[in-house]
Amino acid sequence: MGNVLFSIIWLVILIFIGFWIAGLAAGIYILLIPFTVCIEPLSGLTDFLLSVIQFPRYCAQAMVDGKGFN
Repeated sequence: MGNVLFSIIWLVILIFIGFWIAGLAAGIYILLIPFTVCIEPLSGLTDFLLSVIQFPRYCAQAMVDGKGFN
């Protein structure tokens, strides 16, 4: 029963948090990625934003697996 509960919690996180954060990060990523050619230190920030963009995938995988928060 706990796995189903965690799956529902992950679904709620995915819909109400994951998509919005990833969308915002994607917009910033698209704006910054051309400037990484000229400004090398931005590559660390764009790498971080790329990992944030993949947060919905993490939520979906956790939902399918029924993983807890530990």
